[in-house]
Amino acid sequence: MAYLKLVRYKNLIIIALLQILLRYGLIIPVLHKYGIEPALSTLNFILLVVSTVLLAASGYVINDYFDIRTDRINKPDNVIVGKKIKRRVVLLLHVLLSFTGVFIGLYLAYITRKENYVLMYIIVPAILWSYSTTFKKQVLIGNLAIAFLTAIVPYLVVSLEFAALQREMGREIIYSPACSLAWFWTTGFAFFAFITTLTREIIKDIQDIPGDKAIGCKTLPIEIGIPYSKTIVIILSLGSVIAVWLLYFLMNDLRNIPYSGIYLAVFITIPYLYLIYTVINATEPKDFKRASSIGKWIIFFGVLFIAMAGYNFR
Repeated sequence: MAYLKLVRYKNLIIIALLQILLRYGLIIPVLHKYGIEPALSTLNFILLVVSTVLLAASGYVINDYFDIRTDRINKPDNVIVGKKIKRRVVLLLHVLLSFTGVFIGLYLAYITRKENYVLMYIIVPAILWSYSTTFKKQVLIGNLAIAFLTAIVPYLVVSLEFAALQREMGREIIYSPACSLAWFWTTGFAFFAFITTLTREIIKDIQDIPGDKAIGCKTLPIEIGIPYSKTIVIILSLGSVIAVWLLYFLMNDLRNIPYSGIYLAVFITIPYLYLIYTVINATEPKDFKRASSIGKWIIFFGVLFIAMAGYNFR
């Protein structure tokens, strides 16, 4: 169980679910709408999901490796590295996860002729390492890095699919309505993932102030204070809710999805309002931990909405 907690298995499930729903709930229905069969094999898609999950797990592992001092202050009862699992074992696990994830990614880049993937699969582990050692200790840089990496996750699915299609059908597929539509919806979910992750990362930084201060971190809450940080969280949350409803009223495809309005109200808007209420009234780390948990549920329900989004294309 300690190893599952170390790799944040619940987060890994959400990452895998995001990519699976995006492919089978949205991209493939979009392709079928235009009479196109997917070119990426099931096996290669599974490898994509596995590589993404492995790299994410490696990031969680190395983060805990370098967070021992802060975790002993912020969550002494939940320290895993050095207590339940030896540090050298944790470091070896990080290396194995990273190497395997990168190796699979390079294989996918080779078979789809996506040369830029080679660079990406080298840069991502570097960003994860830099986040754990440097970025997370600086104002907003660490938050933006994690939000950026989260936003990449859905893009991998649509990019790899159309790279495979381009090999079979030629470059014309890139300029097709199917490609435009798939990228449009994927961008929407990627942006949602970016904003919700950024919001949650700031909340977690507020929660972790005691430990972060002890090791000299300069996170946003430490530099500008809790009240201003809470204001930023509230603005991001309200902005997300407003953006969701603007898209709902401006996009016929979104309104035409059965029960989409009810879903967005119950599973996105209300949780966001509850998150805002929780943040406003938060005074202790446990309050911000609750707000962070609400943020995770918002992300989860946003991922599930992908299954509904593909309705219009079936």
